[in-house]
Amino acid sequence: MSKRVLVPIADGAEEIEAVAIIDVLRRAGAEVTVASVMKDQLQVTASRGVKLVADQPINKCMDIPFDLIALPGGIPGAQHLHDSKELTQLLERQNQGGKLYAAICAAPAVVLFPHGLLSHRRATCHPGRVKTFENTDTEAVNARVVVDGNCITSQGPGTAIEFSLKLVELLFGPEKAKEVADPMVVLSLAT
Repeated sequence: MSKRVLVPIADGAEEIEAVAIIDVLRRAGAEVTVASVMKDQLQVTASRGVKLVADQPINKCMDIPFDLIALPGGIPGAQHLHDSKELTQLLERQNQGGKLYAAICAAPAVVLFPHGLLSHRRATCHPGRVKTFENTDTEAVNARVVVDGNCITSQGPGTAIEFSLKLVELLFGPEKAKEVADPMVVLSLAT
């Protein structure tokens, strides 16, 4: 059974994270929709100048049920994701429905946290952003990938493949994650 995944992108997104999420989930057989949150703009310029092209604008995703919404980080990309009213609505609906939502790098602190989507949860983010969680009801965890219920968070570009494989595992099971990881020569899942 195919799983539907939304990966929103914006100018300033971290390209390693965006591409890793999209690529690994497509290798697993997920139906991945890449959506731009930039007004009237499908092509975005990522944080290191790489051009990424979305499948459609975020407003075309409002009536689509997703099994997972996965956010790349990067600055100012995460801020653009934070500012998207449509994405915020989709994330809130995802959470209320008990469906998976995920964020890596700056996105947990810049997107999920301010919208209350990390409330009473354990989470991680880029080490430079972890102070955001101090003295709040979000428990900061120093781990590469953290799963708390239907919310998955990760630390940054160096954890992007591991994060993406965890998303595959949660959507399709550990066997599928290993099947995807082995030909990619990901050591932590290789035999």
